[in-house]
Amino acid sequence: MYEQTVSIDRMEQVVGLFGSFDENIRQLETEYSVTITVRGGELKISGEPENVALAVKAVTALIALINKGEALSEQNVRYVISLVSEGDEENLGQLFGSDSVCITSKGRLIKPKTVGQKKYIEAIADNTVVFGVGPAGTGKTYLAVAMAVKAFRAKQINRIILTRPAVEAGEKLGFLPGDIQQKVDPYLRPLYDALFDMMGADSFQRYQERGNIEVAPLAYMRGRTLDDSFIILDEAQNTTPEQMKMFLTRLGVNSKAVVTGDITQIDLPDGRRSGLIDATHVLKGIDDISIVRFSEKDVVRHRLVQEIIKAYERRDKKQ
Repeated sequence: MYEQTVSIDRMEQVVGLFGSFDENIRQLETEYSVTITVRGGELKISGEPENVALAVKAVTALIALINKGEALSEQNVRYVISLVSEGDEENLGQLFGSDSVCITSKGRLIKPKTVGQKKYIEAIADNTVVFGVGPAGTGKTYLAVAMAVKAFRAKQINRIILTRPAVEAGEKLGFLPGDIQQKVDPYLRPLYDALFDMMGADSFQRYQERGNIEVAPLAYMRGRTLDDSFIILDEAQNTTPEQMKMFLTRLGVNSKAVVTGDITQIDLPDGRRSGLIDATHVLKGIDDISIVRFSEKDVVRHRLVQEIIKAYERRDKKQ
């Protein structure tokens, strides 16, 4: 049995590293088939030499996160494990000391939780048009809304415009009750939810009544020029190439656009080509347009979401 030690400077590091009911340490022990114990001011890691070496790297990275004020959770322990397995744990340094994107209505700080998310918010800050492409749960829409709220609060823009294509995912709009706005509202609900979280329901309603915030289906964008606006197109994999071109050419003076989507969840009928796939090819390499691709490592939802994405990717490769 091989053993290696990691020095612990403060008891807070041990408390943070172990987590509630030692859940973080158990996660590491299960992943690497090692035993981790505390003796005095040292952490003892024992097991097979190769596994111990990986566990030491993970523990060292997690302690560095704790030292930067991060509260460990199942998600960021899992993320560190995935980086270590690919030899990318040094990239975790990009997250250290990351500024918060904005503060929610309940006072919670919104910060990037993965290197992919960090690159995404930097791309949004530095470019006029950004495409965020990747699987569900990677924070594409939520972080885009956070950056929009940040720009709005700083008075860099006058309006936030959120839009989605109203494409049925196995359901028919015509069977839904109400007028066209009521029919498409369920498709826009994730955008409302993100804005409610950032601004609070009262502020959202006030700004919406003033016209500072607009949440509308993509069809409502035709024929408009959007100046001084932060525009987010969500679920863009369900646009056609013509709709995508229409949307992108709405961009006016002092405006910014973020386009998000998951190309593995296309609901377009009759095998029509996705406007998102088309745009990432047509616009590749153009200055001031950035394309950020997320992977399953950037998923910040439940652990099973990553496993589900991997399972479908394996199925797709076999087919």
